[in-house]
Amino acid sequence: MTQILTQFWQAFLYWDDGHFSGLAVTLWLLVASIAIGFVAAIPLAVARISKKRWLCMPVRFYTYVFRGTPLYVQLLLIYTGLYSLNVVRSHQFLDSFFRSGYHCAILAFALNTCAYTTEIFAGAMRSTTHGEVEAARAYGMGWFTMYRRIVIPSALRRALPLYSNEVILMLHATSVAFTATVPDILKVARDANSATYRSFEAFGLAALLYLCVSFTLVALFRRAERHWLGYLAVRTH
Repeated sequence: MTQILTQFWQAFLYWDDGHFSGLAVTLWLLVASIAIGFVAAIPLAVARISKKRWLCMPVRFYTYVFRGTPLYVQLLLIYTGLYSLNVVRSHQFLDSFFRSGYHCAILAFALNTCAYTTEIFAGAMRSTTHGEVEAARAYGMGWFTMYRRIVIPSALRRALPLYSNEVILMLHATSVAFTATVPDILKVARDANSATYRSFEAFGLAALLYLCVSFTLVALFRRAERHWLGYLAVRTH
């Protein structure tokens, strides 16, 4: 472990202008994909629970495809599959976008987590109590106002425990980013293993870093749950 830390600690942990560490890259992939997936999942979840088939069926098909295929395959299709198409290579913007491993990784991760998050939020919206909806209508709220002020905020609070699990799983899923030559934690660990042949120390350090980030995220979500879901706790007198 000492040899690994001596030779590769900067690649694992340290970063400066223009040189990002494996930890920084992993966190960037996680934050970017989760942010994009979260923002896109809210309107998709509303469409998912719609009674209009032309609105809910495309979303249902999208979530079915991305939840039913491995993320590793999705990343390969986006990083190598799409770039092999002439229509992509002939377009300047698409060519530059899909040539970047960072762009392809974030796109694949965002689409994947958005599919799962959409189903989580849709389930929470379906479980909105009838009393909340009736109260909103009694106040004269329209459809858009009711969803904006009542249904969506209430659903997001109740979905927090399930969504925290999705974020942790997404953190672990970023480990396939090395497929797109993105220098994340696992890519640095693989390089350290190739250079030193000390597999246990190299991958053990990577596992320790993932564990630390996971514990930090769990602690943050538990604090958020106590803040936003405290009204659901059973109070004893």
